[in-house]
Amino acid sequence: MTRVPQHLALIMDGNGRWATGKGRPRWMGHARGAHTAREVVSYCAQRGVEQLTLYAFSSDNWKRPADEVGFLFDLFASHLERQLDKLLKHGIRLSVIGRRDRLPRGLCDAIEATEARTAHGQRMHLRVAVDYSSRTAMQEAFTMGEGRGEGRSDVRSDVLPNANILPPVDLVLRTGGERRLSDFLLWESAYAELAFLDVNFPDLSTADLDAVFADYAKRERRYGAVPAPAEVSAPTTPAILAPR
Repeated sequence: MTRVPQHLALIMDGNGRWATGKGRPRWMGHARGAHTAREVVSYCAQRGVEQLTLYAFSSDNWKRPADEVGFLFDLFASHLERQLDKLLKHGIRLSVIGRRDRLPRGLCDAIEATEARTAHGQRMHLRVAVDYSSRTAMQEAFTMGEGRGEGRSDVRSDVLPNANILPPVDLVLRTGGERRLSDFLLWESAYAELAFLDVNFPDLSTADLDAVFADYAKRERRYGAVPAPAEVSAPTTPAILAPR
C-alpha cells in the first residue's frame, strides 16, 4: 500500500476563484468547498492519515468583506453540528487552532462542544485552523517559553500545549495554483514535503489525493543527513582465477 503522510497540512485555496470562474457568487464556492472538505476528511481517515490540519481562515482573511467573513463563520458552525455524529462514528477527534477572542460566541460554543464530544477519537486527529497565524503562534510560544524558563528555542507542544504548536508536518498540500505557505504552520513545516496543485479546492478529488500520496511515497526524506550507503556484496573470484 502507498505510504501516506502521518501529518498532512492542507491549504484549501481557490473556493472564491472556483465560483467566479463559473459566474457564481463567492459564497457558493465556499459552500462547495465545505462539501469537498468533508470528503477529504473521510478519505484521509480511510487511507490512514493520522493527523490532518486544514487551513480554513487565516488572520489575514479579516481583510475580506464582512458579509463573506460572516458567511464563512456561519457555514463552519453549521457543519460542526451536522458532522458531529459522523466524527464520532469514525473515531475522528476535532480540534480548532487559532484565536477565538474575535470569533462569534455561537461559533465558539459549537467549537467547544464538538471538541469535548470528540476528544476520545483515536483514528485521526483533525485540526481546523481558524483566525490562525503561524507567526503569532510562534511569538506566543516564545513568550510562554521564557515565562516557564524553557528558553526561546524550546517550543515543543508537550511543554507548551496552549501555544498552537503542533507535531511536525510531513506534507503540505496547497490547491488553487498558488505556490506559497501563507503563514501556515511555518515552524511545524520546517522539513515538510511540499505539493502544489493547480486545481481549485472545490474540484479536489480523491484521485488527486492518490496522486499526491503516490508522489510523496517516492520522496526520500533525509532531514539534512546523507543517504545510507547501499550495501555492496563482496566481489566473487572469477572461476578462471580461482585456486585449484
